[in-house]
Amino acid sequence: MNIKSIKTDTDYREALKEVESLMTAESNTPEGEKLDVLVTLIEAYERKHFPLDLPDPVEAIKFVMEQKGLTVKDLEPMIGKSNRVYEVLNRKRTLTLRMIQQLHQELGIPAECLIKHCT
Repeated sequence: MNIKSIKTDTDYREALKEVESLMTAESNTPEGEKLDVLVTLIEAYERKHFPLDLPDPVEAIKFVMEQKGLTVKDLEPMIGKSNRVYEVLNRKRTLTLRMIQQLHQELGIPAECLIKHCT
């Protein structure tokens, strides 16, 4: 198995091509082992060079509402009366700790995303 570290964009692209050719490799075979190592190296390179920022808390709430077909009324047990829900969704009011906990528990929105500073 001849694998080198990924230091440049060229190395990265070559590794992606190699992974593509190994996608059908079986586990516990030399090709499967090479695939596992390459994927690990690619993930490390991507984490360093293409970091993903957490989504805005309000956008995360709106996304989950859309995905689950929720209405403002559905958010009332987590945020408060409908006027408070609208204030949060329109960025007139920030989330409280209780709201964050409820949204995390009930909708599965990552707490670290909800804690992110609203702009």
